[in-house]
Amino acid sequence: MRLLGVALLLAAPAGWSESTQMEEVVVVADPHVRTFELSETLDIAPDSATILRKAPGASVVQNGPLTGIAQYRGMSRFRVSTQVNGMVISAGGPNWMDPPLSYAPAAHLESLLVYRGIASVSAGLETIGGAVKANTWQGDFSDGGIELDGRLRTGAQSVNGAVLYSAAAAVSNESHLVRVSGLSESADDADFKAGEILPSEYKRERFDVGYGYSRGAHTFRIDYGRSETGDTGTAALPMDIAYIDADLVNVAWQYDADDVQLLARVHTSDIEHGMSNYHLRSAPGNPAMWRMNYATGDNRGFALAASWRGWRIGLDGHDETHNSDISNPNNPMFFVTNFNDAERTLLGLYLERELTLSDRWMAELGVRFNHVSSDSDVVNATPAMMGMPPAVALRDTFNAADRKQTDNNIDWVAKLRYRYTDNVELYGGLSRKTRSPAYQERYLWLPLMATAGLADGRTYTGNIELDPEVAHEVELGFDWAGQRLLVSPRVFYKRVDDYIQGTASTNMAAVMFVQMMNNANGTNNPAPLEFNNVDAEFYGIDMDWSYQINTQWSVEGVVNFVRGERRDVDDDLYRVAAPNGFVGLHYTRPQWHVGVESFWTAGQSRTSQINGEPSSSGYALLNLQGDVTLAQGVRLGFGVDNVFDRNYADHLSGINRVRGNPDLATGERLPGYGRNFFARIDYSW
Repeated sequence: MRLLGVALLLAAPAGWSESTQMEEVVVVADPHVRTFELSETLDIAPDSATILRKAPGASVVQNGPLTGIAQYRGMSRFRVSTQVNGMVISAGGPNWMDPPLSYAPAAHLESLLVYRGIASVSAGLETIGGAVKANTWQGDFSDGGIELDGRLRTGAQSVNGAVLYSAAAAVSNESHLVRVSGLSESADDADFKAGEILPSEYKRERFDVGYGYSRGAHTFRIDYGRSETGDTGTAALPMDIAYIDADLVNVAWQYDADDVQLLARVHTSDIEHGMSNYHLRSAPGNPAMWRMNYATGDNRGFALAASWRGWRIGLDGHDETHNSDISNPNNPMFFVTNFNDAERTLLGLYLERELTLSDRWMAELGVRFNHVSSDSDVVNATPAMMGMPPAVALRDTFNAADRKQTDNNIDWVAKLRYRYTDNVELYGGLSRKTRSPAYQERYLWLPLMATAGLADGRTYTGNIELDPEVAHEVELGFDWAGQRLLVSPRVFYKRVDDYIQGTASTNMAAVMFVQMMNNANGTNNPAPLEFNNVDAEFYGIDMDWSYQINTQWSVEGVVNFVRGERRDVDDDLYRVAAPNGFVGLHYTRPQWHVGVESFWTAGQSRTSQINGEPSSSGYALLNLQGDVTLAQGVRLGFGVDNVFDRNYADHLSGINRVRGNPDLATGERLPGYGRNFFARIDYSW
């Protein structure tokens, strides 16, 4: 992120949005969003979520090299609405080994848009914790005649022996466009200062093909993608990835005239996911504890939207169906029907209005209605079939319950901007946002760790009777944009009623089941938690800034501070980012650039007692990077991450769940990567 933006753009009226070409990550200046354009990044990191570290308010929950989950102002997972090319993709596995951003590989990413603060009601179906939109490279129609454009990328790095090969090309004229792209990336286990992280290898291949038709104000596109993830470690989770095979289809029509814009989109994704606790990590010594989980996730969605003269209206929906079956390769008779056609359907309607009240006052008002329904088929498992009393009680209670649930939720947003001077714009926002429970939170019937990436090492059961979360948020700030300096701070407070959080289980059958399994298998799992509604709050400040020293030198940075606390008891919320930020200094010439960046994180002592969350220490890292243009369209990027080979562990990276690693004890916080040399060559035409 060479510059946070161009000050003159932020000094323009709200709603203006342009981009400026720079050598690394470009941020498009819009007071409501931060958009990172990734065509010029330098490293070969495979996970798009890592880019969020440079967005104000954002962090990354890292459960594995391909398993980064967006966190915004302390909220993560389901609470941060994430779209990929306009598609809503619910993770195929119950533990979020394939979070939504994993379907937008960094090597194919064109831009990553992060809504700043309170997200507009048009930004997504459920945006209680913010909104992120990823767009991969799609190619462009030509202005005349037949054109061929595309890009090739290859690179490698030292810390894990990673290699990357990526290619994308499009043939087009004014009316037709055909594109194709492919990706192959892999790595071995990663090094840290004291040894290796086992397992942290990854392997992924991706293939996409698409067709577009344009005539006048009309544009039609149809795209198909095939993603295949192979052996990939997720040491913070109880299992590792054996495979994730996904087919994605996206069909969209757009009409774009001077005063009217229309959009119609339908999309689908079918995901098959296998994971185990024995094929990458050291297998349990007791053969009865070997586990394979086969999961599927089917997604269907649509969006209809219209905008004209400041008005936006839309109808959108998403349906997901999940299955998860656990087996033991050493015992063909063992099975757990973890989720059986667990379905969640969401239908939304919104109306939004942007107003220019005067030459100084601007406003945005929006309201959204969401109808959410969920259901599940009956479940079963070997312990219940064998007559284990607590398992029988859990199964029969779940199967006899009214599992069909319906919520009707209302969101609203009000934003106000005031042009105080030519350089200063004041901002205030108010909102009410809602979220209905995820299928894991409602339908996890047997105490297990299938918790969408919580990775706290606790077993959970769901609660069919959960109420929706309701959050009221206020944020205040300003944008100061001079000729050289840009500063954009925000302070916020979010009060959440019926926040869904694990609490000590009062279900004696669940407690007894965990005790009996500990006795039978020689394990020491703590007492189970149960998803319940509690009261919570989040508050803090985040800011991004940049300063253009002269035509060659520039400096930029981000500062984030957030607290997440329970309001009903004296405890902090689980896995909330510690205060953090970064500073980058860059020197740019026409044909080359060098830069130095420092990422820092304070220690986190405000941790969740109920989740048994350990505190963490602070750290600071120094990274070097540069690039040089070798020929027309050919660029070499290079750099060193963690220059001083610091031994550190990020608070959001989770706890090691893997036994048998001589370099890292079970229960120890997972360390960050050691010193890493990388290089990449890009060719675009």
